[in-house]
Amino acid sequence: MNIAEAIKELKNELPSTVKLVAVSKFHPSELIKEAYDAGQRIFGESRPQELYRKVNELPSDIEWHFIGHLQTNKLKFVLPYVSLVHSVDSKKLLYEISKYATAHGLTVRVLLEVHIAMEETKQGFSAEELFDLLDEISADKPSGIELCGLMGMASFVEESAQIKKEFGTLAMLFSQVRERYGASWENFNELSMGMSHDYPLAIGCGSTMVRVGTKIFGARAY
Repeated sequence: MNIAEAIKELKNELPSTVKLVAVSKFHPSELIKEAYDAGQRIFGESRPQELYRKVNELPSDIEWHFIGHLQTNKLKFVLPYVSLVHSVDSKKLLYEISKYATAHGLTVRVLLEVHIAMEETKQGFSAEELFDLLDEISADKPSGIELCGLMGMASFVEESAQIKKEFGTLAMLFSQVRERYGASWENFNELSMGMSHDYPLAIGCGSTMVRVGTKIFGARAY
């Protein structure tokens, strides 16, 4: 199956309420252009310099999302060019994004990354840390920030019951946040969960945005 066929199949499969983020990290611009020509417009990158290069190589109407761990010294390569940062995984990073955005006249749309997986190597807030942060920033909003939802990654395991449990946990937190803080963050509507190997389970648990790479582009090119 080629890239255009994969995108068509995915879009036919996904509910209208779910956005497709084509994860283009590590793949060359020529392949991204193939996906673009097939109608895909949202692409996810995880390395700041790679994103910056591709922004300058590819059509200007692409909606770039940053999905990887973001270091505070790399904000200049990312924030001016993306429409959404999925991976705000610490209070420090949130406030550094706010500082940069304010200084440069930007409003940066962000998702807070929650740690739901068994693997300790994955980033993100615990549930307690999430609500502590939301209590703080809902009372005194950081400038230049638009909080749009949550993101999480399930454990990379074969057991669908474990994956569903983790996605269910994130969906429950998402609902609790909307109920508790909805008046403060009116655009808190996105639940980014699900990748090539588990996106059907994520959709079943309420995902509004899936991040799919391998199923579109195949194995990493480099």
